Amino acid sequence: MGRLEGKVAIVSGGARGMGAAHSRAIVAEGGQVVIGDILEAEGRALADSLGEAAAFTTLDVTDADDWARAADLALSRYGRLNVLVNNAGICTMGSLLEYTADDWNRIIGVNLTGQFLGIKASVAALVAAAPASIINIASTQGMEGIAQLHGYTASKFGVRGLTKSVALELAAQGVRANTICPGTIATPMNEGLDVSGFNPMNRKADPREVASLVVYLASDESSFITGTEIVVDGGELAGHGPLVGT
Repeated sequence: MGRLEGKVAIVSGGARGMGAAHSRAIVAEGGQVVIGDILEAEGRALADSLGEAAAFTTLDVTDADDWARAADLALSRYGRLNVLVNNAGICTMGSLLEYTADDWNRIIGVNLTGQFLGIKASVAALVAAAPASIINIASTQGMEGIAQLHGYTASKFGVRGLTKSVALELAAQGVRANTICPGTIATPMNEGLDVSGFNPMNRKADPREVASLVVYLASDESSFITGTEIVVDGGELAGHGPLVGT
């Protein structure tokens, strides 16, 4: 019996990268998944490859109606919704002189408001199917700043705060909420990025190394974990190497 037998999840940004790894891992552990993404061809192909345990829906996370359709699909096809994985996100960068209000609004809309809309659309079904789990994907940049990643950093710090308030409100109703803060992961968004020396392991993580944590937080194994963040970063935030004298 799989660790997620009987669990039904929605994964936003589920067509490729980390989201695809999360979707595959959920099905591999006996769960069922609604894959939501704006990448229709990739999302449908992934769902088809996973068989009856997966369904695809077009999901722009800034659109409340798209979120409502995703939740409705989980209920109509699989009968319940136990897990929400708010995975979709974008990264934009630029100096303060270059970064526009439109740049700011777009990334906050996708990375932070999109997660709020997902929770809003799913909360009634999650409560009805409790015990349930909300898993919000943030970043190590939700715990430390990086120059010229103003919108990204702010949005990921915001995800951590949103997760805590949601966890406090829903704990008595059997719904947990936690944040995963990945470091640099080998996804299309990070393709070509040189991370030598960025963490003590000197590598990017495989998306499956994050997906294994998603499975744990989605399962009843993590039944006493809520309102917190778990870092998956190869030691990036642990500190710095030795000082070198001149």
